[in-house]
Amino acid sequence: MKRPEPVQVIKQRRDAALMQLADSIPYIRFLGVGFERRGDELTATLPYNEKLVGNPILPALHGGAVGAFLEITAQIELAWSIYWPQFEAGATGPRTIPKTIDFTVDYLRSGLPRDAYARAVVNRSGRRFASVHVEAWQDNRSKLFAQATGHFLLISENG
Repeated sequence: MKRPEPVQVIKQRRDAALMQLADSIPYIRFLGVGFERRGDELTATLPYNEKLVGNPILPALHGGAVGAFLEITAQIELAWSIYWPQFEAGATGPRTIPKTIDFTVDYLRSGLPRDAYARAVVNRSGRRFASVHVEAWQDNRSKLFAQATGHFLLISENG
């Protein structure tokens, strides 16, 4: 009987797989977005940076940066949910990120000049299309400052 892998080995493999997914979108590095994994749940973090301020008088985060943060979170959550079984089986190698069909952002209040967090939920994932909802907050999880819904085209790894 095969001995189970040590927990640290499994965690390292999962974290490496998540970093590989995140590295496949160059804009993630530009914005400084990071991902924290707890089991199969992901929380995205957008660290505050002055370059993200759209209105210095308020100051408020730029709507484009907020929208990009939400879209990135949705794409990575969807990709993670699709590839999770493969990662658990020890697979490595590049993965295709789902392509955005449409993405609608609801700006609920101004994003303050501080770190932001987001979590996405895959509402439906079929063979070709998926629907994802994402919510963003700053200090209090129950006080969202933005939310979005997106539809994505799932690209086959086999072409």
